[in-house]
Amino acid sequence: MFKKILIANRGEIALRVIRTCREMGIKSVAVYSTADKESLHVRFADEAVCIGPPSSSDSYLKMSNIISAAEITNADAIHPGYGFLSENARFSKICEEHGIKFIGASPEMISKMGDKATAKETMKKAGVPTVPGSDGILETYEVAEKVAKEIGFPVMLKATAGGGGKGMRAVWKIEDLKNAWSSARTEAKAAFGNDGMYMEKLIEEPRHIEIQIVGDSSGRACHLSERDCSIQRRHQKLTEETPSPFMTDSLRKKMGEAAVKAAEFIKYEGAGTIEFLVDKNRKFYFMEMNTRIQVEHPITEQVIGNFDLIREQIKVAYNVPILGINYFPNQHSIECRINAEDPYNGFRPSPGKITTFHAPGGHGVRLDTHVYAGYTIPPNYDSMIAKLIVTAQTREEAISKMKRALDEFVIEGIKTTIPFHRQLMDDPNYVSGNYTTKFMEDFVMKKEDQ
Repeated sequence: MFKKILIANRGEIALRVIRTCREMGIKSVAVYSTADKESLHVRFADEAVCIGPPSSSDSYLKMSNIISAAEITNADAIHPGYGFLSENARFSKICEEHGIKFIGASPEMISKMGDKATAKETMKKAGVPTVPGSDGILETYEVAEKVAKEIGFPVMLKATAGGGGKGMRAVWKIEDLKNAWSSARTEAKAAFGNDGMYMEKLIEEPRHIEIQIVGDSSGRACHLSERDCSIQRRHQKLTEETPSPFMTDSLRKKMGEAAVKAAEFIKYEGAGTIEFLVDKNRKFYFMEMNTRIQVEHPITEQVIGNFDLIREQIKVAYNVPILGINYFPNQHSIECRINAEDPYNGFRPSPGKITTFHAPGGHGVRLDTHVYAGYTIPPNYDSMIAKLIVTAQTREEAISKMKRALDEFVIEGIKTTIPFHRQLMDDPNYVSGNYTTKFMEDFVMKKEDQ
């Protein structure tokens, strides 16, 4: 097994990997920017190396600094977590060239599945249902107009190098297509340096449901069932649950089989996620593949016998074969992403010093976080500061448990999304499981009683 793993990330996911390394008897190396020197992931790693100033481009995205940190600490593997360099084909290749195992997808796999148009074509060949749309990149506006007429409105324009909702435009009638085409390309160029666009049929009343998969070096894969990620704001997930309240046993079986077929067709190695859109008639379509661990992976771990996905990633990277068993949820788990944001002010970021911190606890409550009382949240990174996960026998019990845990969760000194999640747990549509990716368009925060 690996002797020492460097975690090329920060915050709660870095701490999450460090904990599994320790349980496996593997030494861990944390890297940190000067803004993160007081973070818990720095404190609990066996070694820590400062890799630069607060700016991500000068620290967590600085490949040369990370490779140098791995070499001076004699790390034989790098775990990239999620975000940052986790789906960067060049970084995966550089690790390979330096004899350091990248605990993630190969450079070829990241390139193949990172480009959404290429990924869609690959899934078509694998026999996985895909959303009707353009064959690859739209070269001109005239081609875009022709495709839109062929597949019928409404349509969705998407940046081929997109993510986080950038470079996406829903278009309901042809008169609006030209403006949407121009603005989406401009936004994509600014965000990704690539203005390539493709088009898909807009799925009405969609659910965003993903299937967790794991594949090994022999080409065999298995699935660990689904997560419903439909509660989103500007294409950013806010809360997730498993099993999905929209699922049927038949649909779960079909989607699981499709995900395994996809993973085995491309001979995927490691943990990954096949993401689907599911329409109101429960027809599902491949959307994209994430070639990394997901933020929401804990809810999957909780409902299939405390399966450790990080441990599985590490084992697969060391060429340990998977069991090849498909897993199905035997409990219900919900995750709320706690962000340093003001939900009463358009979810505006709220960095600063935490003056009071009281973590919820009790049966079936898990908290993944790197913050504490006295910790100052820097303004330089993503605003997520914790993940609150509850697990119970039924969805109704899980919602009640989440309410109780949120009521216990005290963070003062900054604004957080705890009040949003508490109101969400009382929302009739959420409680009934009657929600889609459009849920947040109608959700209104009500000011708390003082």
